[in-house]
Amino acid sequence: MGEHVEFPSNGHSCRAYLAGKGPGIVVIQEWWGLVPHIEDIVERFTREGFSAIAPDLYHGATASSPDEAGRMLMELDADRAEKEIAGAGEYLLNRPECTSKSYGVVGFCMGGALAQYTATKESNAGATVSFYGGFKEVAFDWKNLSAPILLIYAEDDQGVPAEQGRALAKQLEEMGKDVQVVVYPNVNHAFFNDTGRNYNATAAADAWKRTLEFFRANVK
Repeated sequence: MGEHVEFPSNGHSCRAYLAGKGPGIVVIQEWWGLVPHIEDIVERFTREGFSAIAPDLYHGATASSPDEAGRMLMELDADRAEKEIAGAGEYLLNRPECTSKSYGVVGFCMGGALAQYTATKESNAGATVSFYGGFKEVAFDWKNLSAPILLIYAEDDQGVPAEQGRALAKQLEEMGKDVQVVVYPNVNHAFFNDTGRNYNATAAADAWKRTLEFFRANVK
């Protein structure tokens, strides 16, 4: 079982859920907050031989309805959140349980967008996996991307269209970046969340396998 910890970031203390031993992974929440589902993903990484941490970007708050989650997302400052994600990564790298010199970043929905954003900001982010992530208001400086990135999308997603992922992958390829994109047919947004109505066990299992293989190859 994991534990709740505090780490310093941007002049204040932040909470996070931490577990495991091995190469480091930072798990970034969906727009619901640091809910049991995200803590379970941390635990799943530990069973695969990783040390994982999930920072609490809502500072103790969680949402139970889409309207509430949408409001909290709108109120979230992306730059502040990115600094806290980076702080969690630094904290993880300095823990004795962490065996890698870089950390992987994986995020879902809102967290997928923040994973992409972190990948353009932090040199210690050794690999990034973004599940159906996209921000409209935040500018990404993709020339600063130095590590491999895996983009995962759902073909039937109306909120974060798969075509957005394909276009981003094409842009990054043309820039000479190490990018992979996977689009799952006949599934919708948040297909990985096994507590939600769009969960698809087959697609989720394949995406999890790809995520583990990607991190094992790139987080050292």
